Amino acid sequence: MNAAFGALLLRRLAGLAFALLAAAAAVFALLEILPGDPAALILGITARPDTLAALHHALGLDEPPPLRFLHWLGRFCRGEFGESYTYHVPIATLVNERLAVSLPLAALAILFSTALALPLGAFAAARCGGLADRLVLAFTQLGLAVPNFWLGLLLVLFFSLWLAWLPASGFPGWQAGVGALRALLLPAVALALPQAAILARITRASLLEVLGAEYIRTARAKGASERRILWRHALPNALLPILTLLGLQFSSLLAGTIIIENVFTLPGLGRLLFQAIAGRDLPVVQTLVVLLAMAVIGVNFGIDLLQLLVDPRLRRQGER
Repeated sequence: MNAAFGALLLRRLAGLAFALLAAAAAVFALLEILPGDPAALILGITARPDTLAALHHALGLDEPPPLRFLHWLGRFCRGEFGESYTYHVPIATLVNERLAVSLPLAALAILFSTALALPLGAFAAARCGGLADRLVLAFTQLGLAVPNFWLGLLLVLFFSLWLAWLPASGFPGWQAGVGALRALLLPAVALALPQAAILARITRASLLEVLGAEYIRTARAKGASERRILWRHALPNALLPILTLLGLQFSSLLAGTIIIENVFTLPGLGRLLFQAIAGRDLPVVQTLVVLLAMAVIGVNFGIDLLQLLVDPRLRRQGER
């Protein structure tokens, strides 16, 4: 790694730190302007004024907002997220418990989406204008039109109620082994199919652009097979927009997880966030939104670095 690339990496890291700080400040400010008193929510409407004042002091609510933000940010950086108003347990404990469901669900959805979209996009690009291409485009159009929660309900109706192959809702815990994976299959498919539709279209478009390049015609003139041209020469050079879309899809996946976990009654971060919003559990809402924003920013930063490694042209342009 030369000095220019090191300087480029430092600039990207500085941008990452600024984005994380801005996201935390924005979430804190938005929750500050929401109506309602957290102390009154905890103690109830019959609480005495002196009791409310004591709880305000204990929670630090009597401090100026900028000072509260700095104190909260310092605790957040140390992993001290506070205590839930609703569950009366440390928020870090809740996050760790729910992450054990949401993280495998997101990983399965990304795996299913990528495993389905890349072959479909390549298949359509190799047969551009033919029947197979039109069928793939029809599938992607249908995938774009169907909301993931409605797709989840259809999957439950078919695979759970009619065929009785997979559970309709709930999560038995990882001690159930295969039963836990079976409980995540339908939610993961409901999350993956709409994302696979978008990714397949982008893969097809990117490959069609690459397949018209000079070096592809040179490879054909040298007698390379179409399969080798597609997978060895075209796909690696078409990865840049695909990687960009994968980073953007992670944000959509997080938003979809909130809905899907409620459809399938999964005890994940999405369902916890929904319950915290409904119960006005502001510390949980604040922590989860910041953590989700950090995850999105971090994934996009990772995709950005991966693009620099995949495409030397971006490296040279950034170094200049």
